[in-house]
Amino acid sequence: MLEDQTARPDERAAGARIPVQPSTVDADEPTRAPWPSGWPEGYPDGYAVVDVETTGLARDDRIVSAAVYRLDARGDVEDHWYTPVNPLRDPGPTWIHGLTSEVLADAPLFTEIADDFAERLRGRVLVAHNALFDWSMIAREYARVQRTAPVRQRLCTIALSKELALPLPNHKLESLAAHYGVVQRRAHHALDDARVLAETFRPSLHLAAQGGVRLPLLACQHAHGGWHPSRKRPPCPYPNPGRYEPGGPLVQGMRVAISGDTSVEREELEDQAIEAGLHIATSVSRLTSLVVTNDPDAITSKIIKARAYGTPVLDEAAFTHLLRDVAPAA
Repeated sequence: MLEDQTARPDERAAGARIPVQPSTVDADEPTRAPWPSGWPEGYPDGYAVVDVETTGLARDDRIVSAAVYRLDARGDVEDHWYTPVNPLRDPGPTWIHGLTSEVLADAPLFTEIADDFAERLRGRVLVAHNALFDWSMIAREYARVQRTAPVRQRLCTIALSKELALPLPNHKLESLAAHYGVVQRRAHHALDDARVLAETFRPSLHLAAQGGVRLPLLACQHAHGGWHPSRKRPPCPYPNPGRYEPGGPLVQGMRVAISGDTSVEREELEDQAIEAGLHIATSVSRLTSLVVTNDPDAITSKIIKARAYGTPVLDEAAFTHLLRDVAPAA
């Protein structure tokens, strides 16, 4: 039986059932530490630490639960909120998130919680672990109900950990929690994951502020034309001309792999590349012409292979600039 995650995390009673209506709980007034000297003026005024659990990972998948911890400019908790969401379909991996069709049968639809959710996000930077995923799922849910999520910027805690060079064995949330001594009570439950993330984000934020570290903020661009289902793309009609030559143009038929978080939604960026005549590769091989990433130091399989093969690497801004004038295939 699932825990009642709407109670304060340190007072949840084991065995209580998840409520089927959204709830809001104001946190106790935190003990505020003095402002660090030289707190960067350009840092955001507030944050919405978010976690969503979903029916799957594809763009057609739906949110089954959502949680938000609102934090002030220094990362102190203001309040938190949680709701299950009826996805109107099979809930997917119940062995991960624990939300069955029976539990979700009386839960509100996304359209019924959209206003409350928006109020939690408005005017704040969205913070999440692998923020592109959470942002993409949220943006699609709002697009389905013909609305726009009130979020302008997001911050990925994985990217922040890299900026801070935290000595983590990997970039899982459990590793970040262990680094800061935060106890994770129920992994993959939206409210507990959001709590853990909020408790680990605050010291990271202060560490960044004290060191004058740039926060890895990315713009949240909304998909043009609203939500549309995933679709199969036709094969690239052009032969592979080989590797990209730094300083030169992109050429139709080049095989491009994209790694990590992007400002533009990944599928939209891929669409732009395909329309320009490029081939989007899902992995990196000796035939890959170019790898696009905003984090060239990331330890991902694509970046590791790109280094091994000597494959050129470009950031998203340079890549989108080159997309404006792609040379025709020979």
